[in-house]
Amino acid sequence: MDNNFRHFSIDESIIKALNVLGYTQPTEVQKRVIPLLLDDKDVIVKSQTGSGKTAAFGIPVCERVEWEERAPQVLVLTPTRELALQIKEELFNIGRYKRLKVEAIFGKSSFQAQEKNLKQRTHIVVATPGRLFDHIERGTINLTKIDTVIIDEADEMFTMGFIDQLDRILKMLPRERTQALFSATMPDAIQKFTKKFLKMPELIEIENQDTKKKRITQEYVYSENKMKALEQFLILENPDSSIIFCNTKLMVDDVNHALKKMGADARALHGGMEQRDRSRVIQDFKRGYFRHLVATDVAARGLDVSAIALVINFDSPDSPETYTHRIGRTARFTNTGHAISLVNDFDQENFEAILAQEKAHLKKRVLPSVSEVAAVQQAFGLKQSQKPEVKKEQGFDFKEEIMKIHINAGKKQKMRAGDIVGALCQIDGMSATDIGVIQLLDISTFVEILNHKGPEVLKALQTLPIKGRLRNVNQANETRYEQDIRRQNRP
Repeated sequence: MDNNFRHFSIDESIIKALNVLGYTQPTEVQKRVIPLLLDDKDVIVKSQTGSGKTAAFGIPVCERVEWEERAPQVLVLTPTRELALQIKEELFNIGRYKRLKVEAIFGKSSFQAQEKNLKQRTHIVVATPGRLFDHIERGTINLTKIDTVIIDEADEMFTMGFIDQLDRILKMLPRERTQALFSATMPDAIQKFTKKFLKMPELIEIENQDTKKKRITQEYVYSENKMKALEQFLILENPDSSIIFCNTKLMVDDVNHALKKMGADARALHGGMEQRDRSRVIQDFKRGYFRHLVATDVAARGLDVSAIALVINFDSPDSPETYTHRIGRTARFTNTGHAISLVNDFDQENFEAILAQEKAHLKKRVLPSVSEVAAVQQAFGLKQSQKPEVKKEQGFDFKEEIMKIHINAGKKQKMRAGDIVGALCQIDGMSATDIGVIQLLDISTFVEILNHKGPEVLKALQTLPIKGRLRNVNQANETRYEQDIRRQNRP
């Protein structure tokens, strides 16, 4: 398969993963960033989400990592849990055939489980600043081998008040390191920060906001009954998928309830939910299991869902920057998009600032008539009753040639990764290159078998001892894997 990422002279194991992911033509940000990071240059990138920036830093950091080193070599700092999980998934997939272990650490998740995972060989850590600082203070993370630091969504980091923690974290890292900072905007505080920590960085600007906004039809509507207006526009536009933004958890729940009452296929997302439930809602939305997501600004950044047809601001965002990020959930990459803002007297002050910034793009619209809505009511009801087209998750295509197996022995049985590799390499036709990520838990081990060799390995291990004993070995399913991870990582 012809893959233009080969021009960067990166390892074939990464090219193979990029082929599975469907990454064959670099985006503009990837063309410009990858060579610089491969050459140990510091970089500042001004780029909107949806430009391919995660792979822009993910490909070179996966290329640079030395598998044999046990301590983390790459640190990715990001403002939110959702973004940390999303980046972890993409970096894991890019480095899958290189057997790279990527760990995400963030708040409102078991500290003890993260501590256990960090004790194993870990190549890349994706972290929110607060939880990373907790690990640093407790001595549960080794940062002495970090040679690459990525700061993602830097402007949001500063807005959320992480600047002091970032400052202290960076001062604790090895002085000789490569750094890249990604931000949608470049306020003075970020420019001052980059002068302090980055070494002669190259500034790269990818598609300014005005260029992207030309691909988004932006409209606003004045209405004192915003719930009714929302229902009218959802029926009239009848999008395959949409995100409705609210400013509070209470309003998210109210709007979600109203949409369900009208028959819309909707779910809620906000910071008051358990992390497990938030992750499930995001994953289900990405897969297309439901059409309409009602969310606070927890979904305004980092939520990478393809083909969002419509964004509705039920509540006006508190700043023009937040508005930009909200509407940026549509028109991903080169797609077009549509955004509608519902405005009443209460929103006036916030919306005036947005209107002043967006006057070249934001157009006033009137409420649809009763007859307009009635004419398409049936079509809306029909679409809500139909199951949406389910999208493949990012790593789905890996499953065709990778089998995850479960071995009923782990660290408590003194099992080591070397014991697993040694046993597997005794099987005819197997070599170390056919073995993927090995995850050792207390009483279980999960191993990815690559290159379509899973069935023969599974058969051979029924009679082949591992560490001197026959073990119960079977094919792992994701439910069993997730349950074992949760159970065995409990403190």
